[in-house]
Amino acid sequence: MAAAAEEALAPAGALGGLVRDFVAGHQDGPAAEVAADVKSGRCTVLQVVEALGSCLENPEPRTRGRGIQLLSQVLLQCHPLLLEKEVVHLTLFYENQLKDHHLVIPSVLQGLRALSMSDVLPPGLAVSVLKAIFQEVHVQSLTQMDRHTVYSIITNFMRTREEGPFVEELFEVTSCYFPVDFTPPPNDPHGIQREDLILSLRAVLASTPRFAEFLLPLLLEKVDSEMLSAKLDSLQTLNACCAVYGQKELKDYLPSLWTSIRREVFQTSSERVEAEGLAALHSLSACLSRSVLEADAEDLLDSFLSSILEDCRHHLCEPDMKLVWPSAKLLQAAAGASARACDRVTSTVIPLLLEQFNRHSQSSQRRTILEMLLGFLKLQQKWGNEDKDEIPLSSFKTPLCSLVSLALADPSTQLQLVGIRALTVLGAQPGLLSTQDLELAIDHLYRLSFLEEESQSCSLAAMEASGTLATLYPTVFISHLVPRLAEELHTGDTELASGEGPSYQARRLRCLQALSAVSTHASIVRETLPMLLQYLRHVHRGKNANSNEVIAVCRSLHLVAGQCQQEPESCWYFHQTAVPCLLALAVQASMPDKDLPNPGKLLLEEEVLAAMVSVISTASTHLSPELAAQSVALVVPLFLDGDVSFLSENSFPSKFLPFQNSSSEQKRLVALLMAFVCSLPKNVEIPQLDRLMQELLTLSCHHDRLFSCTAAAKCFAGLLNKHPAGQQLDEFLQKAMEKVETGLSPGPYRSQAFTLLLWVTKALVLRYHPLSSCLTERLMGLLSDAELGPAAADGFSLLMADCPDVLHRAGHAEIRIMFRQRFFTDSVPALVQGFHAAPQNVKPNYLKGLSHVLNSLPKPVLLPELPTLLSLLLEALSCTDSVVQLSTLSCLQPLLLDAPQVMSLHIDTLVTKFLNLSCSPSMAVRIAALQCIHALTRLPTPVLLPYKMQVIRALAKPLDDKKRLVRREAVTARGAWFLLGSPGS
Repeated sequence: MAAAAEEALAPAGALGGLVRDFVAGHQDGPAAEVAADVKSGRCTVLQVVEALGSCLENPEPRTRGRGIQLLSQVLLQCHPLLLEKEVVHLTLFYENQLKDHHLVIPSVLQGLRALSMSDVLPPGLAVSVLKAIFQEVHVQSLTQMDRHTVYSIITNFMRTREEGPFVEELFEVTSCYFPVDFTPPPNDPHGIQREDLILSLRAVLASTPRFAEFLLPLLLEKVDSEMLSAKLDSLQTLNACCAVYGQKELKDYLPSLWTSIRREVFQTSSERVEAEGLAALHSLSACLSRSVLEADAEDLLDSFLSSILEDCRHHLCEPDMKLVWPSAKLLQAAAGASARACDRVTSTVIPLLLEQFNRHSQSSQRRTILEMLLGFLKLQQKWGNEDKDEIPLSSFKTPLCSLVSLALADPSTQLQLVGIRALTVLGAQPGLLSTQDLELAIDHLYRLSFLEEESQSCSLAAMEASGTLATLYPTVFISHLVPRLAEELHTGDTELASGEGPSYQARRLRCLQALSAVSTHASIVRETLPMLLQYLRHVHRGKNANSNEVIAVCRSLHLVAGQCQQEPESCWYFHQTAVPCLLALAVQASMPDKDLPNPGKLLLEEEVLAAMVSVISTASTHLSPELAAQSVALVVPLFLDGDVSFLSENSFPSKFLPFQNSSSEQKRLVALLMAFVCSLPKNVEIPQLDRLMQELLTLSCHHDRLFSCTAAAKCFAGLLNKHPAGQQLDEFLQKAMEKVETGLSPGPYRSQAFTLLLWVTKALVLRYHPLSSCLTERLMGLLSDAELGPAAADGFSLLMADCPDVLHRAGHAEIRIMFRQRFFTDSVPALVQGFHAAPQNVKPNYLKGLSHVLNSLPKPVLLPELPTLLSLLLEALSCTDSVVQLSTLSCLQPLLLDAPQVMSLHIDTLVTKFLNLSCSPSMAVRIAALQCIHALTRLPTPVLLPYKMQVIRALAKPLDDKKRLVRREAVTARGAWFLLGSPGS
């Protein structure tokens, strides 16, 4: 009988075979083959329907369902090929099938989804389809997938068919889920979160203005409810709706919406609700601003803003100022939506605030008023220049300038700070401030820049404001501020020569800061840079000079160099002016000179050279390849051949030959060569590169002074990192390894050879060079070395860290993404294996190296490896080396927050070790241990409760620690443990 029934289902031909396989054989593959045949023209959809004829009439629901499923899958792929007549017949057929058995319905819905995407669906059929679905199908009882199909049909029609009489019905079947109340079941394989459903439902509700008359009353109801989540969801949905609504949809609901938002901002206990309320108000104002007004139409924006002003303006004038901030926030949210809204609000509010500022005499009250005023000034700055003939705020110019001047002259630091910000905003609006206004402002900023130490925040803010305004008004600053700073610096220079007290030195430092801060325009840099360089010349020759003074000048030069990077012309001017001067002064300091006092050697101190390195490096990184080539053609011969012809002061008592001269002073200046050549773009050709690399290699391994050797090694590594692959690079590497192996043999230069190995390894690790793994293995081998083992362990920190002076991205180094992750994968197994095999006395070196690597990794990379590495980290806490302890604690603290389940398995060991280390001789270790003890409270409470009293008792001791920072961490940690397990903790 079964065979006979199957035979009855089987139509003739190849198409019939595919249909039979799909319907009777329960195989899904033939559907794709049938669709391919339709697409290629080998058969038509009509022929498919004819081939399905007998199975569509079959009394068995499952057979009918399979037949319709085949047709639906074909239509999903072939609907663009259908003719209008075919779409009509298929739609009527599918509508009729909606009355069929529930097993057939899912396949019918899929077919209707395919037809809803057809471009030739005749007008009226969309309504017919939706009516049939609403009448014949109980959507809520369908599976999630089938409900999604229904919503897809609706979405397709909404996208292509504007008309439809079932708006309210459609709104009802979607809005019944609002607001979404959903908690994902445990181990949900789909990974659907509540937020996903909220966003999807919001997209539907806010998809069309037709929902406005039903949705807005619902949103008002939910905003007025007591549920925080409902308030937030409603305000966010209102925000989304404003993007598609117009005045027509909002008109009848504006008073109610304003009342609800005002209440939430005035009375809310939640910052999130307040923020969403303000965002919704902003969107409402923006929506009303977009609408085009007809001649006889009501200006809803004006009436809406009038209501807001009416309800808020009197709060700005209340003596107790209780609701002044909420009112200001509401007004700023509405005003920030458009130029029209901004003008309407600020024209009313600014005069009020000006009046209130003059009415109140207390600095705290004036500060509050000026803070609010500043918010409205920023809005005018945003919108003020749009399609306007007159200068924004011009009608308030005089009282505003007077008010800002009063604030800057006030003794209150907090009021001064707000005044500085207000001045910056006013100055940013072109044409508002006259030259006289600017000169008065500069007088205030000059005075504030030299305030006493307790007002340093105000001093720094004044300098920052000077830099911002100088960019806009360079001429005024050149004529009115720069000469005063030059005079101040000259006065300070005179006092420096006479050895006056520290107050003069402090003013000189402020003056240097001010000069660099104001150097934000090319024309100003041409005035200030020579000044700073001249001061540096005087300082390093002065009898009472100190390294701090020289470093301060270099820091100012570094800041100016950074500010010049935006303009190629300024960048080149700074480079060709400052770099030769710095090199000349350093070369002069490196030579014996009976006329140069001992303080002149300040330029050779390590800290001073490091400061000069940062200046030269920053001055070189943004050069164009053409200009960089010009410069490198001068600097390299200076160091290789002593060609000083391009230096500004080139009369020296002896030759400058740092690679040949035995003078250790000259060799120290290789650090400046490194700063220059290692900061150039990769495509700049270095002249005499072979010779230069050989000289650097020789110096790096054959000099007693470690500073010079390290500078040479870093310079060699920096050039190596950028060098293109090829024979020359291989030769450099071979020579370097020969030097390293020779130097690592017992002898006087082991430390120098190790330093070279370390920097060459870093250069290759950063660029994924194949030899990097060999060098890393060589470095690991030194962990067992009695002399170099501790340094090798610390070397892993250098390999992972970002360097400030060489091998960094700003200096165009070749740095591959995720190099740390790759290094971790390649090196950690070997470190772990080496640790287990190492003698007891060198195990700490392996632990230190491992902790350095782990501490530099992104946590998502480390977490999967944590179970296998945690035992080693815990063992590292028992090491007596404080560096190992500190590095390990720094690694463990974030893991307590990110991997509580894994860490909970070791709670006993963690508590014991952390408490022991809270009494460490090292203050840094004690602080880190206490921070870890605090972080332990993030583990599951049931795991911690057995240890609560033990920890609280043990933390009594660090409460009496002699260091305040330790006591503070102890108080924080003990308080967290006290609260453990209490209600609401």
